[in-house]
Amino acid sequence: MIRLNNVCKDYMTKAGPRRILDNVNLTINPGERVGILGQNGAGKSTLIRLISGAEPPTTGTIERNMSVSWPLAFSGGFQGALTGADNVRFICRIYGVDFAPRFQFVKEFSELGLYIDEPVAKYSSGMRARLAFAISMTIDFDCYLIDEVLAVGDARFRERCRVELFEKRRDKAMLIVSHSHRYLKGNCDRFLLFRHGAIEEHDDFTHVYFEYKQLLGEGFDTKEQMIAAMN
Repeated sequence: MIRLNNVCKDYMTKAGPRRILDNVNLTINPGERVGILGQNGAGKSTLIRLISGAEPPTTGTIERNMSVSWPLAFSGGFQGALTGADNVRFICRIYGVDFAPRFQFVKEFSELGLYIDEPVAKYSSGMRARLAFAISMTIDFDCYLIDEVLAVGDARFRERCRVELFEKRRDKAMLIVSHSHRYLKGNCDRFLLFRHGAIEEHDDFTHVYFEYKQLLGEGFDTKEQMIAAMN
């Protein structure tokens, strides 16, 4: 279980502190798949970073009784001067797992070829994302944090990612940030809508997506009109 208790997050700006998340309370249970919707800048990725431990909350507490992944496809933790292989080795040491079988998986899944032995600084953003996703799949987490990760690569690679993550790890908890209604509706059973620093919880995807479209100023007069446009 992951529990957020009265969590607030502020960032400093030239105009002073700006509150992104305001008194958030949230519980994520084992095996739940939670979809996250909200306008740009609403705090979706901030929530992911807080839960991962990459950033601390300004106030409040976060309890983690499950192992949590880093944000999938997040490559900020890579050391650019090291090769892809060396980055895999470094992460395996951190988590105390065997390098050889995991390196073989990363090499084959990422399809980086000879670039696996080149410095990550030479990688394109897509190559870095492939490496990050493949490494994420080598460590067994109880909860995966996903931020539009399956947008990486061509259709064939995205399908491989979908099978690896959603089918082979169907019993894992997941938090998924996405703007795609098909992606969220097809993979989630709970939904969070970010509105003015607060989080609203919904079980009905049609209702939450209708509210989301209203926030974007792309609202429909009725849910029926929205559903027709989505199909």
